[in-house]
Amino acid sequence: MRHHHGYTWLGSGHELLKDGPRRPIHPEFRSAKVVPLELAHWLLKPPSFVQGTWTDPTQAADWFGTRAREHADSFASVHDRAPETLSARGQSAAKAVAGGEDVAGGWYLTGQRFLSVCLIACGPHRVRPELGCPQPPP
Repeated sequence: MRHHHGYTWLGSGHELLKDGPRRPIHPEFRSAKVVPLELAHWLLKPPSFVQGTWTDPTQAADWFGTRAREHADSFASVHDRAPETLSARGQSAAKAVAGGEDVAGGWYLTGQRFLSVCLIACGPHRVRPELGCPQPPP
């Protein structure tokens, strides 16, 4: 059954520059919570990294939007903080999820931090069907 898993990462923007732990061949990859270089590689992380699983596109998009709005006051970009921008991102996420696509949101925050919010398709992944599901849908 097609579904999406939700993942977030909030950390130092400097961690994004270290691409070693963001690659599956790196010894720290499985334990590193930083967003992988390839979104589908979230599926290779431990099941405990999954923050939610949805078969309903609207529920997945709502989760995505809620995670973004939780941090919007800290977004470095005034444009990204705007309610209409956040609403448009949520609507776009719903369309993408309904089409079986991944959704990636990434925002620089004040204090040189970075927030990543991702919805990763599973059951199977469209681009990487060989990747197993870390957690079955509810």
